[in-house]
Amino acid sequence: MTGAHLRGDDLIARRHLAASPERVWAAFTSPTGITAFWGGSHATVPPGSVTVDLRPGGEFALDTRAPDGRTRRLRFVYVHLTAPHELVFDEPVTGLRTTVTLRPTADGTDLTVHQRRLPPELRTTRAADGLAAILDALAAHLGQTCPKPAPDPVTERP
Repeated sequence: MTGAHLRGDDLIARRHLAASPERVWAAFTSPTGITAFWGGSHATVPPGSVTVDLRPGGEFALDTRAPDGRTRRLRFVYVHLTAPHELVFDEPVTGLRTTVTLRPTADGTDLTVHQRRLPPELRTTRAADGLAAILDALAAHLGQTCPKPAPDPVTERP
């Protein structure tokens, strides 16, 4: 499982994926891709609940269904898109900003998900574990059976 680390009101997760940046981008920006991995191990995303308007100012939304059957609608607004390298979106209710960065490597993609301005209720180990589970589900969706973390440029030097 990939770890996600809390730093104040930031949550950062890194993962190396054995898939091209274009495949990872498609997973993050298509209804089929989002449905396949977004819930991680703690929820499912019902097919047909995902809408995507892929442009700055456009929205994407999805339903998550918890194991107890409770459904929650999530809505995000795209701020910046540079395909297939960077995707920035905000959650308008809380102000949470997520930046997804994809860097090509010789054998795939180094992915960083950086969430900023986490509201206090999301500054928890449970939230970090949830993001890690979502990235595990992304790796599985992309056909990677043995995920490994991407190097942390701050703590790991070549």
